[in-house]
Amino acid sequence: MTVDPSDLEAVALTLRLAAITTVLLLLLGVPLAWWLSRWRSRWRHLLEVLVTLPLVLPPTVLGFYLLLLFSPNFPAGRLLVKVVGGPLVFSFSGLVVASVIYSLPFMVQPLLGAFSQSGQRLSHAAATLGVPPAAALLHVVLPACRPAVISACALTFAHTLGEFGVVLMIGGSIPGETQLVSIALYQHVEALEYGAAHRLALLLFGLSTTLLLAARWLASARGGAAAGRSAGEAAVQGPIWK
Repeated sequence: MTVDPSDLEAVALTLRLAAITTVLLLLLGVPLAWWLSRWRSRWRHLLEVLVTLPLVLPPTVLGFYLLLLFSPNFPAGRLLVKVVGGPLVFSFSGLVVASVIYSLPFMVQPLLGAFSQSGQRLSHAAATLGVPPAAALLHVVLPACRPAVISACALTFAHTLGEFGVVLMIGGSIPGETQLVSIALYQHVEALEYGAAHRLALLLFGLSTTLLLAARWLASARGGAAAGRSAGEAAVQGPIWK
């Protein structure tokens, strides 16, 4: 099975976008989920709904409002142009920002569930041993919740690989700049090039399946040890937060 060079370029661009989005969301999602799991306020539910909203909104609706938000015809868009140094619409930078927004719940929800179930208990146990909160998160809670972290990264990466509606509205189809695999596949179908479309679809299917299987295996392999590791056992190993 051979893939056209232009399609390979779309594959490389898609993998690059998914990798950047996953790293950015890991840096953003861990503190956000941790803060949400500890925040006691009546406004917490509203914020959780806002974080989850990209999961249930039709992609075209989200893409349309992001298109308006990024447009230099609006104050927010003009501010973003000054911050990033160029227009976000129909650019790779715009795709990164949009991907971070629409993939946010895929990173935050698994982490929030793990932190709410066991993170609080581990954090309190670490606090009684004098471990600072930030060190408790990095050296006690995160290792214990490693399966959830792996699952969150895998879901975020896989979801970013296949997104179509938001990508089409924000990025369009500029080869080498914004033309991702999902867009190239759609164009092949529109042109009745079913052979090329099948090759891309099969490649995307194989990538997503392999990634999720690998994440599940990693989570299962490391989950047992991590789950059995208590805060007290971690503290016995010494002042690891220093």
